[in-house]
Amino acid sequence: MNRFSLLCALLLVITGCEEKVKPTVVPVETAELPSQESWKSTVVFSDSGQRSAILWAGHIAAYAQQRFTLLGDSVHVDFFNEDGVHTSLLTARRGKVNDLTHDLEVYENVVVFSDSGTTLKTERLFWNNTTRKIHTDAFVDIQSPRERIMGHGMESDQGLKQYRIMRVTGQAVTNE
Repeated sequence: MNRFSLLCALLLVITGCEEKVKPTVVPVETAELPSQESWKSTVVFSDSGQRSAILWAGHIAAYAQQRFTLLGDSVHVDFFNEDGVHTSLLTARRGKVNDLTHDLEVYENVVVFSDSGTTLKTERLFWNNTTRKIHTDAFVDIQSPRERIMGHGMESDQGLKQYRIMRVTGQAVTNE
């Protein structure tokens, strides 16, 4: 019986040993990883203590070495004029902030609602932090209480009070 017990123990040891599979490790460059990340966060842009914009994003990933920040999972930006008065609200699906200039570019389902009742729809839009102006070379659809204009390319103040369409393709209704 001693031999039988020894044989059983030996079989258990042999069958119990197996080679462990080590997971493969893929090296990732640190430049490809964000230096900071946050979810459902708010960022305030200001100049000399005066707020110019308040940004909210579902996901924010900052890349310090490249000096830009990616925005995702919905982007909302409230814009303010030089007196601190709210002028418009911008929404988009995703975007990117230049960390040096604080300029903003947004993409996908971009809509700007001005407090004066004008709405801008496009797929790509840029906001210049210094001039507080927006522009795009993409197709735009602008609807105000007085007109609806479509075209390719535009520039405007962030409150959509004075805008210029580059190649107009829509219509306008005037009181004349």
